[in-house]
Amino acid sequence: MNEVLTIRTPEGAQFSLPLAGPVSRLLAYLIDWLVMVGLTFVMSLVVGGPLGLFSVDTAAMAVVILFFVIWTGYGIVLEWFWRGQTVGKKALGLRVVDQSGLNLRPSQIVMRNLVRLVDMLPVLGLVGGLSCTFTRRCQRLGDLAANTVVIRLPGLGGLDLAVVRLMQENSFRAYPHLEARLRQRVSPAMAACALEALQRRGLMDDAARLGLFADMAEHFRTLVAFPDTTLEGLSDEAYVRNVVETLYRRQVTSD
Repeated sequence: MNEVLTIRTPEGAQFSLPLAGPVSRLLAYLIDWLVMVGLTFVMSLVVGGPLGLFSVDTAAMAVVILFFVIWTGYGIVLEWFWRGQTVGKKALGLRVVDQSGLNLRPSQIVMRNLVRLVDMLPVLGLVGGLSCTFTRRCQRLGDLAANTVVIRLPGLGGLDLAVVRLMQENSFRAYPHLEARLRQRVSPAMAACALEALQRRGLMDDAARLGLFADMAEHFRTLVAFPDTTLEGLSDEAYVRNVVETLYRRQVTSD
């Protein structure tokens, strides 16, 4: 049975997201490994080649430093700017999140990537692989140290044409500065929960559907206050739909 990440909002609502398993995490890492190998090779030629003309020892030292910077900095930089994703995680639909569903802090990103050096021991990431296999939430040592987990994101393909059409009528677009604030304050885990709720809304009975979107809308309203004129006639479900469109606009418009 797959484990899930359970998120509880301050309003008392509870949502769940599937956690990534060892196989999907390994495949994502293999993609990242290939990217890092390519970066290391190219940068070694660019930096080590010219330095080697003057001093072989200096060139060798520069390559060692480059290796450390790339193999630790790659994850730190991408997970910060891509909100918990790297090239491999994007390709497999995975994302690193705080295990409480909060936004990742810079210290968590740095910690989990520095501890990766231990996870890679003794060879081919054996320590990290064993940790993922035998921990309940499939966490490697870096995740345990940083209090993070890796989740599987719901795909945008599950949104039907009617929902996409309604998303294009998002009244929040009139306030781009508030939309930017919303993107900053909504955690990736909560964004994925809202998307999942929209995709599954047709499977819920009326009472559960109304209650779920009421809780979600209340949570999002506490993060950013849009003008009352924007909210006139907007149901809780429509409010959540506006939030999801704001958060996922690039993916929706590019399909």
